[in-house]
Amino acid sequence: MIRNPWFLRLIVIAFIVTAVSVIWNTNAFLTDRFSETTRNRAEVRLALYTGHVLSELQRTSVVPLLLARDPALISSLNSGDFSVTSQRLITAQTEIGAASILLLDLSGRTVAATDRTRLGSSHASAAYFVDAQRSKDTVFTLSERVSGGFEFTYSRAVLSDNRVVGVIVVGAELAKFERVWSGITDAVAVVDSENRVILSTEPRWRGLTIGQALAVRSAPSALERAFQLTADWTYNTPDAYVRGEAVMRNEARIPFRGWKLISFTTYDSIREQVNAVLALEIMGFAVLLAMIFYFLSRRARLQSVVARRESAELRLLNARLQREIAEREKVQKDLAVAEQTLAQSSKLAALGEMSAAVSHELNQPLAAMKTYLAGARLLLQRKRAEEALSSFQRIDDLIERMGAITRQLKSYARKGGEAFEPVDVRSCVSSALSMMEPTLRTRAVRISRVLPRAAVMVMADRVRLEQVIINLLRNALDATKEVPEPQVEILLTSGEIATLAVRDNGHGIADLNNLFEPFYTTKKPGEGVGLGLAISSGIVKDLGGRLTARNAPGGGAVFEVKLPILSEKTQAAE
Repeated sequence: MIRNPWFLRLIVIAFIVTAVSVIWNTNAFLTDRFSETTRNRAEVRLALYTGHVLSELQRTSVVPLLLARDPALISSLNSGDFSVTSQRLITAQTEIGAASILLLDLSGRTVAATDRTRLGSSHASAAYFVDAQRSKDTVFTLSERVSGGFEFTYSRAVLSDNRVVGVIVVGAELAKFERVWSGITDAVAVVDSENRVILSTEPRWRGLTIGQALAVRSAPSALERAFQLTADWTYNTPDAYVRGEAVMRNEARIPFRGWKLISFTTYDSIREQVNAVLALEIMGFAVLLAMIFYFLSRRARLQSVVARRESAELRLLNARLQREIAEREKVQKDLAVAEQTLAQSSKLAALGEMSAAVSHELNQPLAAMKTYLAGARLLLQRKRAEEALSSFQRIDDLIERMGAITRQLKSYARKGGEAFEPVDVRSCVSSALSMMEPTLRTRAVRISRVLPRAAVMVMADRVRLEQVIINLLRNALDATKEVPEPQVEILLTSGEIATLAVRDNGHGIADLNNLFEPFYTTKKPGEGVGLGLAISSGIVKDLGGRLTARNAPGGGAVFEVKLPILSEKTQAAE
């Protein structure tokens, strides 16, 4: 319920501020949008104008080559008879539309011309005459007229028996574009490579640089300046001013001697479109403001209705809150029961996983011990006691390893483990191969290993790291049982990390997604429970590394153990 009249005034003021902000932002947005549209149209016109200028230059550049080979002109220069030469040039001018055509003899005197008033004039010092004699090709010359403006000419030497007998000069009709461009609202100028205006719809600009040309403007009166500020109420800053009017500047490159075509477009059309939309917005806000005053006038009549409605809503909300509180208490009780059930299930799952881990991890040393005992018995029967002692030593090492494995079982149920120490991965590989020696003797498997000469030190638990390597080697041996020529490659590399890769040429991995899941196995019943890779992955994670698997391109599987290298700084910190 609205009772404070000051609050109503704040609403009206906020509405007015919002309306002004919307109108201001609309002006900025539409100005940008319509300016971009106008700029695109100007760029299209520039591309069209550039094509016209370039086409005229290319069309005129061919004329000197054709006239320089005209037998009639060559004959007239050799004979000195120019009675009909001017008429021939006038006919050629009518056909090609050139600005002017001059025929000069060796002295630079005009002997024939489309403008007969120029007959007899000397052009011996003109650049187009001198350059044409020095070059065998057509020469383009840009020269400034005494009367103002520029003259664009193509000249070429006329040869007779490989000697120069005269020069043909053809003027390009580029001034016609100034007359065409002046019929539109844009100011257009063509500048050369020195940024000098050579063509323009503004006659005062010719011969000046574009910066000097834009600086030429009359000083406006105070009334004109005030009107200009009102007319240029726009979000964008004008690119330049032409005749005291803000304009948008666009440029296009003419692929000829570094020329550029520049156009200046006024903002009149942009302002007309923007102002039309702003007028509609202002009208709409005025209508909305009138409606606001109308609805506020009905405030007193609606106060009682609003009060009754709010009271009913509060009662409904109170009842809803009470129901939600009761439901929340019931959910909390159910959650406590679920947590107890989940804890009990987790304990049972942990016990199952630990028992399976014990069975899996102790099978390997027990099998090795059985093999060593059989070998020792055979050696004792053959009276080779010293060699039998080495087998007993290995059995003793296996017993110590089994004790270490039982001590490590608690690490499967929680993160971390025994205290880590610097370990050389090369020695772990050698110990694992030594542990696997009884199994390897029963199989015709080619084992190749590539180890660096320098030590590859990592911070790890030696027993657990050897356990991972043994699991990977056993998987590789199992994968190559049905391969005619089984091979297992062990590659150890070191850089920023230590990477131990175990590759086999077996059947590969069918399901990479579930490979490291507990109890997932592709072996036959009785050959494995599917915990080796899951346990190995957990051990590598505890060591701060990562265990990955992929299929090799040539067949088989590749398992990679990546561990952080133990640097000198890390050793000092440890």
